[in-house]
Amino acid sequence: MRADREQVLRLLKTARGQIDGIMRMVDSDRYCIDISTQLMATASLLNRINADVLKAHIEGCVQDAATLGTPEERHEKLLEIEGVIDKLTR
Repeated sequence: MRADREQVLRLLKTARGQIDGIMRMVDSDRYCIDISTQLMATASLLNRINADVLKAHIEGCVQDAATLGTPEERHEKLLEIEGVIDKLTR
């Protein structure tokens, strides 16, 4: 992985803490809007982490394939990015 491993792990631990908190909120039968707000915050954090990982992938793996790779490797990396974009737009 080309992204900053420590930062990704720190953010993932934060997201895990948020999810644990949301689970406690559900168990406590907290107000729906409060739970929804926390769910959106966690989803936003996960999206940020994903964006950081994908950016590092493009700046590292994809760029390396584009400059140093074979035509097949370049094509493979582009297909990977297309697949990710398809998943993100669903």
